[in-house]
Amino acid sequence: MTRKSLRPGRALAWVAMAVFVVVTVFPFWWMIRTALTPAADIYTDNAGLLPAHPTLINFTRVLGLTTEAEARAAGGSGAHINFAGYLWNSVVYCSLIAAVQTLFCAMAGYAFARLRFPGRDLVFAIVIAALMVPPIFTLLPNFIFVKDLGLMGTMAGMVAPTILMTPFAVFFLRQFFLSLPRDVEEAAILDGNGPWGIFWRIALPMSRGPLITIGLTTTVWAWKDYLWPLLVGRDEENRLVTVALGVFLQQSPNTQPDWTGLMAASTLSVLPVLLLLIFMGKRLVQSLNFTGSK
Repeated sequence: MTRKSLRPGRALAWVAMAVFVVVTVFPFWWMIRTALTPAADIYTDNAGLLPAHPTLINFTRVLGLTTEAEARAAGGSGAHINFAGYLWNSVVYCSLIAAVQTLFCAMAGYAFARLRFPGRDLVFAIVIAALMVPPIFTLLPNFIFVKDLGLMGTMAGMVAPTILMTPFAVFFLRQFFLSLPRDVEEAAILDGNGPWGIFWRIALPMSRGPLITIGLTTTVWAWKDYLWPLLVGRDEENRLVTVALGVFLQQSPNTQPDWTGLMAASTLSVLPVLLLLIFMGKRLVQSLNFTGSK
């Protein structure tokens, strides 16, 4: 097998890709490095890519596994977050939004792609037009709506605005359903299946890839959501990890932020969604080809 010559264009593409990877990964690496750095070395040990005196004390004190005196001796403020509880809240929040939104968007996408009903194209045009509305414009109406329903400080109020659908997910799934072969649906009709049976028995099994794509992207988006959970999820029993990080930062009585503790808490908050993307990354890449295969 002959080796391909490295042409200037190919070399430039590899260099650009390497720069992109470094720029993308470096902030995460520096976050982990800071989390492993003792608070006393935060301003003196900043020249190397690895900490000179790595330690796990920042993780243990953030999780509340040390006494307040030990945390203060390690350079922290003695504050900790209920990480297990906030993690569970974030998992429930993301799971509800991802599961319910994916299902309803799949039903809407299939209806726009396969069913014929009066005003279908007009309704779909309105859904697509919603893509051009910045989310910040709907923040105040959603807040008033949730407040009038008496759902402030509840998980139901936090998931209410986005649990049913998003315009992009409807558009994405509609495009896939349009590509499904009609012969399979016609065979299902001959077997006595109606639209509902075709959707559940034919369309959904054939669209596992796009459904996983929407589920993963929705989970990542919901996991990093901050402003809406901050406004609605004020009670501690419904507080998410992203909001808890801000609370942890405000608990520091020092004149400067507890950077090592904050980076340790940030690292812990990133791990669940990072592991999810690692385990589901292959399926996500496959689904982007719209094959719908395993």
